[in-house]
Amino acid sequence: MSTIAKPEIISNYKIHDTDTGSSEVQVALLTARINHLTEHLRTHRKDFHSRRGLLQMASRRRKLLDYLKRHNLPKYNELLQRLSLRK
Repeated sequence: MSTIAKPEIISNYKIHDTDTGSSEVQVALLTARINHLTEHLRTHRKDFHSRRGLLQMASRRRKLLDYLKRHNLPKYNELLQRLSLRK
């Protein structure tokens, strides 16, 4: 992910001015990285090391989403719609 996209994503999903690590921001950043890596794997089908990293990122995103669902259901639903995620 380019360094230009990261501040833009953070500014779109932050809760307050100095927010860089809230669950919403982390999920949005992971989603961008997952989407980027998915495109990479479409052209490089045998890149199994990157595939393992993709699975780890997807698992970490799932755990963050589960945490958000337990603690703030309206934010969870809003985030799923904004990021176009299923579940």
